[in-house]
Amino acid sequence: MITGSNACSAKPRYSRYRYRLAALVIAGLPVFAVIHFLAYWLRFEGGLWNDEFRKSTITLGIVLGAKTTAFLSFRIYQSWNRYVSLHDLVKLAQAATASSVLLAVIDYLFLTAHSVPRSVFLMDWGMTILVVGSLRCAGRLLHEHVQFGRWSSDDAPVFIVGPNDAGEALLRAIRRSPNLHYNVVGFIAEDDDCPKGAISGAPVVGGLSQICHLASQHRVSEVLITAGELSGQKVRELISTVRRGGVSVKVLPSYEQLLHGKVDLRPRTVSIEDLLHREPVQLNPRELREWLDDRVLLVTGSAGSIGSEICRQLLQFSPKKLVLVDQSETGQFFLERELRALAPDQDIEVCIGDVCDSLRMHQLFFQYKPEIVFHAAAYKHVPLMESNPEEAVKNITLASRLLADLSDRHGVQSFVMISTDKAVNPTSVMGTCKRLAELYVQALAVDSGCRFVTVRFGNVLDSAGSVVPVFREQIACGGPVTVTHRDMVRYFMTIPEASQLVLQAGAMGKGGEIFVLDMGEPVPIVNLAEDMIRLSGLRVGEDIEIEFTGTRPGEKLFEELHGDGEEHTSTSHPKIMIAASAPRGLGQIRSSIDRLTQISTSDKSEIAALLAEIVPEFQREQPTIPLRCIAA
Repeated sequence: MITGSNACSAKPRYSRYRYRLAALVIAGLPVFAVIHFLAYWLRFEGGLWNDEFRKSTITLGIVLGAKTTAFLSFRIYQSWNRYVSLHDLVKLAQAATASSVLLAVIDYLFLTAHSVPRSVFLMDWGMTILVVGSLRCAGRLLHEHVQFGRWSSDDAPVFIVGPNDAGEALLRAIRRSPNLHYNVVGFIAEDDDCPKGAISGAPVVGGLSQICHLASQHRVSEVLITAGELSGQKVRELISTVRRGGVSVKVLPSYEQLLHGKVDLRPRTVSIEDLLHREPVQLNPRELREWLDDRVLLVTGSAGSIGSEICRQLLQFSPKKLVLVDQSETGQFFLERELRALAPDQDIEVCIGDVCDSLRMHQLFFQYKPEIVFHAAAYKHVPLMESNPEEAVKNITLASRLLADLSDRHGVQSFVMISTDKAVNPTSVMGTCKRLAELYVQALAVDSGCRFVTVRFGNVLDSAGSVVPVFREQIACGGPVTVTHRDMVRYFMTIPEASQLVLQAGAMGKGGEIFVLDMGEPVPIVNLAEDMIRLSGLRVGEDIEIEFTGTRPGEKLFEELHGDGEEHTSTSHPKIMIAASAPRGLGQIRSSIDRLTQISTSDKSEIAALLAEIVPEFQREQPTIPLRCIAA
C-alpha cells in the first residue's frame, strides 16, 4: 500500500502514464483509418465506387476497435519509440496478425451483407506493419540524431575491442551517454583476418596486431574492452603494446557483473585481476554441494583475506551451521555484518578465539561439533617471523597440530589446511613452520578417519598486507614504488580463486594429499609495479620512480610450487595437481614438534637450528645489500 508522500508522487506518475497511453491510442486511430482506406483503394486499383466506399465506411469502426484492442493486448503503445528494436517489430507483426485474424472472423460471422474482400485484409495487414513500423523507427532515428548532435569535438576518440554482440551493446551505451565523453571511431578485431565491415555505423578497422598504427592514424587515446572479451594474457600483451604510444586500456563490466550489481556502469581502469597469466579456475559445483550441504562448517582465520572469502563462498551452498573463529574482534564484527546481509537465514556463529589457545579450541569443537574444518589462520609476513621465530612456531606449527588433533579426536569428516609456496624448499622460518605443519597433517592422515588435505598456493592479489595494496598506497603518495629486487618473481592468484581452490580441493581429497594449483607463469614483481603505475595513468621513471631496496631476511627471489622429491600427479580437475611424496612417520614428526615446543622460548638461532634439523631442505637466504636503483 502506498501512503503519504509516496502516494502523492505516485498519482501524478500514473496520471501521466494514462494521458500518454490515451494520446497514443488517439494518434493511432487516423493512421489505422488511412491504412484501411488505402487498402481498399489499392484493391480496386484506384477507384472506390459507391458500394465499396460504403463498405469501407461501415467496417471502419470495427477495424479501429480490433486494431486498438490488439495493440493494447500486445503492449505496442507501452514501448518507447526511442528504444524500438527488432523485438518490438516482431511484437508489432504479432499484433497486426491478431487484429487481421479478428477482423476476418468478425467479417465471416457478422458482416455477410457487407463482406470485405480477403485481399483488403492482406494489404491492410502488410501496410499496418510497414507504416507503423516505419513511424516507430523514424522516432528512434530522430532521437538518436538529436543525441548525436550533443557530441563535442573534445570527446575522446576510442576503439572497442570485439566486433560482436558485447561490443555493439557497448557502442549503443556510449552513444546514449554523452556524459562519458567518448567518440567510438571503430572496432578492433582479435583476429587480423576478421572481415572488414561496420557495426551500427562504426567500422571494423583492423586487428590487434595493427592497433598501434591504427591508434596513431585515428588519434585514439583509449581502448575499451568488455570484461571477459580477451584472456588475461592478451590483455597484458595489449597494454604492453599500446602503452608506448600513450594509449590507455579500460575494461567495461560484463553483463553478469552488472546484473549482480557488483560494479559501476562507467568503464574502469584495468585491475590487477585482469592480468593473470592464465584462465580463471572453474569449479565443480555439484561435487561441492554434495560435500558442503547440510554440514557444520568451521573456518579459522575467518576475518582474514582468505578466511573471509571462504566464508562468502560457503554461503553459496546450504551449510547447516557456519562457525567463524578469529582473534580479531573488529574483523569478526564487520564480517558477521556482511555475511548476515548476504544470507539472513543462514545459521552463523561468530567466535572470538586464538587458535593457539588449547582450552578455547577444545571448547569450540565440543560445543559445535564441526564436520568440516577449514584452517586458514596463520601468520604470513616472512620478515616479521624471522624476527619472532617463537611466535611462528606457536601460531603456525603448534596451532595446526592442535586443530588437526582436535579434528581427529572429535570425528571431523574433513580437515583442509591452507599452506603456501614458501613451504617448498623453505628459506624462512615462516615457510619452514608451514612445511612442518604440512608434514604433520600428512602423517596424521595415514591412520585417521578424518580426511586431512593441504592446499598450497602462491601470493594472493590484493590481500591484506600484500604487495598490491602497498604499491597502490605508494603510487597515491607520489612514489617511489619500492621493489626488493629486480629479478624477484612470484606466482599470483586472486582471493576468490584461492578460496575456491580450497573448497574444490577439500571436496576432491581422499586424505593425505597436498593440492597445488597450476598458476601459469610467475610474474616479475617489477613488471607488476610498472603495470600498476601505468594503469594509474602515470609514467614510470617520470611521474613515479621504482626503487630497489634489496631482499629482506628470509625472502626468496624465486618461489616454487613443488619441492625436491615431490612428484606432480594430475587430478580430475585440469588446473589442480597433487604434490606427492612419501609421508614421514607420525611418531617422528610428533617428537620433533615436541622438541620445538620445549625450546620455543629459547634463543632465535637455536630455534632456527632445530627447524633446519627437522626440515633439512630449510636453507636460509642471505638478504641482499639495499640498492637505490631507479627504473626508467
